[in-house]
Amino acid sequence: MIQPVKAVQKIHISDIVEQAERATQMVNQIRSRMLAPNAEKKPPVFTLTQLAALCGIDKGQVSYRISKADLPAGQLNEKGSRREFTLEEARTWIRHYRADFMRPDGARAITMAIGNFKGGVSKTTTAMVLAQGLSLRGHKVLVIDADPQGSLTTLFGIMPDTEVTELQTIAPLVYGDTTSIRPSIQSTYWSGIDLVAASSTLFSAEFVLPSRQMKDPEFQFWDVINLGLEDVRDDYDVIIIDTPPSLSYVTINAFMAADAMIVPLPPNALDFASSAQFWSLFSDLASNLVENAGISKTFDFIHVLLARVDSADVASDVVRSWISATYAEKVLPVEVPKTAVTSSSSAEFGTVYDVNRYEGSAKTYSRARDAYDRVTDLVEASIRNSWMSQITEGI
Repeated sequence: MIQPVKAVQKIHISDIVEQAERATQMVNQIRSRMLAPNAEKKPPVFTLTQLAALCGIDKGQVSYRISKADLPAGQLNEKGSRREFTLEEARTWIRHYRADFMRPDGARAITMAIGNFKGGVSKTTTAMVLAQGLSLRGHKVLVIDADPQGSLTTLFGIMPDTEVTELQTIAPLVYGDTTSIRPSIQSTYWSGIDLVAASSTLFSAEFVLPSRQMKDPEFQFWDVINLGLEDVRDDYDVIIIDTPPSLSYVTINAFMAADAMIVPLPPNALDFASSAQFWSLFSDLASNLVENAGISKTFDFIHVLLARVDSADVASDVVRSWISATYAEKVLPVEVPKTAVTSSSSAEFGTVYDVNRYEGSAKTYSRARDAYDRVTDLVEASIRNSWMSQITEGI
């Protein structure tokens, strides 16, 4: 029996508008619950033991310095059972005990672009945890969200479509309204990290930049972010740019402004193929820019980070060998596991560094936290080498 054909119910633009509004409302409700009671993210606090570990000293030294009263003493918790330190207080201790690791005189901020063509590869999470991890090592970090989707902005507890104005993004640079990124910078809930936010208004950048290039042959569309950062390179130790998952005009700007690149890459076949396309297109474009514009571009380091590694996925071993053979020494000798910790913290608009107390397995949490700590250590070592090169080249 032939079934009667049902009339197709057309979906109008007005329906999509309503859907968008419902989606936005739901995200706001979720955030309100996750970030209750004030719908604002709170930085972690640190115990005496945790502070000692961050400073690379033992608990006895912390107690001794507290008795000398020359570093923040923290405060007892509500029960009076232990001493706790705010993030800002902890960073004061860390910068004191890690003075030899801080940016030396004569060196400027190292700019790192986090890039990959494909979404869902932990690009934004990598940008966030590197910013947090480096700040927990005493460095002052500027984070730039260059992705119109604003996922990194959301991780800072800020809703891109309702709480970000165009002036708080890179848009003024793109439109040529300013030559410095400084007016767009805002502080965040995390001491030591400042932010240039993103919102959907940045989609217009893909039309504005080529338009400006067509109107003015002398305009260099790829150099907008680079020139905009010049004014603040002495104010920060590290600048991290989260890029859109495509080779857009904004992405090109981020890469050309960067001293280094971090490429998160899960060990699966589709992501590996996407990364091959990423390098092919970027190399072609960069070569054309260098040839046609007569510019010179080098990177201090490029790191490929194996992310979202599923230990239960046997096929990933094969892809891992492909990655190792292809990228050789660029592959960092540490893998970020796909764990319940990273999944639950993402659901709460956070990362492993936002977790004060994990309710699940301590072993699982340690595995995730240790991986990110190791990644941060390796990246910090590369940053320090870049600083030394700057000083040497300046002599």
